Amino acid sequence: MKTLLEGKPLHHPLHPLLVHFPIGLFFFSFALDIAHLILGSGPALVVGAFYSMAFGVIGAVIAALPGLADYSEIRSGHSAKRTATWHMLLNLGALLLYAANLYLRSDQLATGSVPGSGLALSLGGVILLSVSGYLGGTMVYDDGISVGRHRHRGEMPAETYRASTADAIASEGEKVFVAVADASQLREGDTLRADIEGTVITIAKVDGQLYAFQEFCTHRYGPLSEGALNGVEIECPWHRSCFDVRSGKVTQGPAKVDLKTYPVKIVGAKISVGVLGPRRKE
Repeated sequence: MKTLLEGKPLHHPLHPLLVHFPIGLFFFSFALDIAHLILGSGPALVVGAFYSMAFGVIGAVIAALPGLADYSEIRSGHSAKRTATWHMLLNLGALLLYAANLYLRSDQLATGSVPGSGLALSLGGVILLSVSGYLGGTMVYDDGISVGRHRHRGEMPAETYRASTADAIASEGEKVFVAVADASQLREGDTLRADIEGTVITIAKVDGQLYAFQEFCTHRYGPLSEGALNGVEIECPWHRSCFDVRSGKVTQGPAKVDLKTYPVKIVGAKISVGVLGPRRKE
């Protein structure tokens, strides 16, 4: 069900596809209210505003389901989590305003008039939706939330595993191997994200082999751990640059610069990544 709500079968995020309908209906309802206020012509505009709002509420409930699924995929440490929370709360607030608005209007629908409280609630709903829409755009265009994630076939990395070189469990020349997660936590065809003292790394499992490379795409810094694995290639979710996970080489633009790769192996049932020791900078 979650896969469907995220739009993966459609190859397109579902939430932004659905939200246009309730937003359009709510704004159309408000426009009909204003037209009735100015023209004062019969009950047709009042009835139209009521049913436009009613269908908008139904559409908003439907659109909220994939929205909640997308929200659950934003890791708690992501800078956009707070923005997403406000986006969700504003949308829920607007939905409650419109539900209350319908209740108030239902008693006066036969009279062909709009109560002043109903008009005020519509204005409040429009304001909340406008602010929420701005925050939604910020998440997409500034933070890349949900951009290309429908192409990710496995589970999204739920968290960032943090580790320190001071806790290294093995060494090899100038490299120390830092345990970042249990080997059982990375399934075939999946990725996880690790942060070793500020160095953010994606670890992928392909045909039983582990590969580690820098998390952020060299084109516009898209999160590669949220991209799609196609054989030994990782596809950036933002602009679809592709890289060979074995070597970090660019296999498809727009990226032009190769990824930095890291040695990775299993040490004591732990996925361990090789980085320079604590006395040297990576």
